[in-house]
Amino acid sequence: MRGLLSFFRGLHTVSNRQAKRKAGIVGSRCGLCGTQSVNKPQPRFGLLFDIDGVLVRGRMLIPAAKVAFEKLVDSQGQFVVPVVFVTNAGNCLRQTKADQLSHILGVPITQDQVIMSHSPLRMFKKFHEKCVMVSGQGPVLEIAKNVGFKNVISIDMVRESYPLLDMVDHNRRPKLPSSPVVNLPKVDAVVLFGEPIRWETNLQLIIDVLLTNGNLNSPHQPHGIPQLPLLACNMDLMWMAEANSPRFGHGTFLVCLENIYKKITGIDLKYEALMGKPSELTYHFAEYLIRSQAMQRQWKLPITSLYAIGDNLMTDIYGANLYNRFLEERAARKNPKAVAKVAAATGSSTAMPGGEEEIDSMWESELALPSATSCKSILVCTGVYNPNAEVPSDANRCIKETVFHGHRDFRFDPALVEPGHIVQDIAEAVDLIFQQEKFVPQ
Repeated sequence: MRGLLSFFRGLHTVSNRQAKRKAGIVGSRCGLCGTQSVNKPQPRFGLLFDIDGVLVRGRMLIPAAKVAFEKLVDSQGQFVVPVVFVTNAGNCLRQTKADQLSHILGVPITQDQVIMSHSPLRMFKKFHEKCVMVSGQGPVLEIAKNVGFKNVISIDMVRESYPLLDMVDHNRRPKLPSSPVVNLPKVDAVVLFGEPIRWETNLQLIIDVLLTNGNLNSPHQPHGIPQLPLLACNMDLMWMAEANSPRFGHGTFLVCLENIYKKITGIDLKYEALMGKPSELTYHFAEYLIRSQAMQRQWKLPITSLYAIGDNLMTDIYGANLYNRFLEERAARKNPKAVAKVAAATGSSTAMPGGEEEIDSMWESELALPSATSCKSILVCTGVYNPNAEVPSDANRCIKETVFHGHRDFRFDPALVEPGHIVQDIAEAVDLIFQQEKFVPQ
């Protein structure tokens, strides 16, 4: 928890510094700063948008997204409600993703409106000075340093230093006998940003690091050594691109890694942390950014409702419903009379008051009292979940019979993969939200 509080303290400081530096500029570009006219309606809700399968399919804009954002942005290019883009992508920097979204949507987006799956890594300060090996694609070394790591090596660096380790591809095997080129430092932890390009190379070298306790000059020790810390971002089993069917995501890579490790050692692979949706930490961060936008716009009404729009039951819907459960249980702890009701409804023992009150008070001292009382999930049919491009007549039965594609370490609960609403696309989702909130932008 200390690491978490330091993480958000740093975010708050950076956000304030950036806000002061950009005062009078950002407001004209994207509407996150500046005064709010008393004549305009002030929202009491915020929107959390998934990207792939909701706004875009690969590099193609989903037509409904253009319609939706025409309603979300006024004639001055300012958002009429606070908006955060929550993606499990982890192969680029927040600013890069913001620039991509600005280009695709034709609306100015700042990095303070974007949450990547790796964003919470800033809180893991105890690893920032240690040697970490990173896996993924894109500028992984730059991403690692951007979130705080000081001593980073990549899979490619390991492969170049130990050419005899990567032997699956016959064409990449060393032509002549060779020995290690450079002795890299001992690896202290492994960070997985997202699915790599050469799965066989990454799987082999990650297993090598784990089974040698970070010392690649030694042979495997599959028994009797503690497992190195492993931090993973993005648990999506599949995601939706231009193809007619979903494509493998980083969650599929994790399934491979977990099963190989267990097959060799006989024990389960353990994670120091799992980040990205459906992790509650991602939604805590999202609410913080939503409230920050409302404060910068000087909207006086508290943001009481969050709406999470996504296309994936096992990440977007599960995560939103999990955070909604957290908000309900938190309210129950503040109101003992509601404890029994919430516990009965959720089947959760964490609704009971006790030691978590101290954690809550620490959290609130850092981020101020969370204003949201609910996080409502909306499922669109333009991505991973797409039942013949039509809303199913019996959504209950269809969803509850779905095979659980969530990560191994997340418990399957039918209630958590049940969306509050199912709509065709993001345009219908925005219309539904405006209708429910009785919000008419001017």
